[in-house]
Amino acid sequence: MSEILIDDDAGVRIITLNRPDRLNALTGAIMAPLADACADAARDASVGCVIVTGAGRGFCAGGDLKEGGADKAVVSPNSDSGSRTEQGFARLRAFMETSRLLHEMPKPTIAMVNGPVAGAGIGIAGACDLRFAAKSASFLAAFDRIGAGGDFGSTWFWTKILGTGVARELFLLGEKLSGEEAFAKGIYTRLFDDETLREETIKAARRLADGPRMGYRYMKANLNNAEDWAFEAALDAEALNMTLSTSATALIWREKKKQAGGSND
Repeated sequence: MSEILIDDDAGVRIITLNRPDRLNALTGAIMAPLADACADAARDASVGCVIVTGAGRGFCAGGDLKEGGADKAVVSPNSDSGSRTEQGFARLRAFMETSRLLHEMPKPTIAMVNGPVAGAGIGIAGACDLRFAAKSASFLAAFDRIGAGGDFGSTWFWTKILGTGVARELFLLGEKLSGEEAFAKGIYTRLFDDETLREETIKAARRLADGPRMGYRYMKANLNNAEDWAFEAALDAEALNMTLSTSATALIWREKKKQAGGSND
């Protein structure tokens, strides 16, 4: 059984974590192909929007500690790979490319949170531009329960999204939030009945995939710049990206009009 499922639907790439019996908890066997799937979606020009979700009744329960998480393939210290700590760091950091790709790829990304999300899963959800959740969804940092600091960009994303005060509350107190509570805090972008979540998410994703892709590319770049850049630098980038995006969009519209048999004027 493949632990990552890939489906294409009218310009929408749906990436599904497929370990429903373990609430899609992460092991090396799922994290490596997940990072590859995100990289492929980022470079595939036919893809206009990416949805990440989980099979069964959960989104992602974090690392599967019973299966060794990211460290299962770490071997004894050696001259090629270094110490066990070095190997563990390199392996985990490679898996965490999933979060970087979802956050930085030049196309919209949506986390379709169909149930519980915890641990590394909140990093993956936070990496996406939008988070559409079912009312049965919950949210739990969970790192305090295993004495861990956080991974998959979770501390960075949630500080950016919610502010440092709320992020510290979530991580340090480690309280589980219901779907409604998470939505009220701004964790989830939209909240739907369980039976309509997939339909509503795909509807939004298709709208994005059918929209001005060059516009979204530069819009996302501006939004990402705003997280860290000084205001003047962000203004410079906005001016450049506005010019690039409108020029690209105008060219695309002219080509479509030409193909439809209209005038180029």
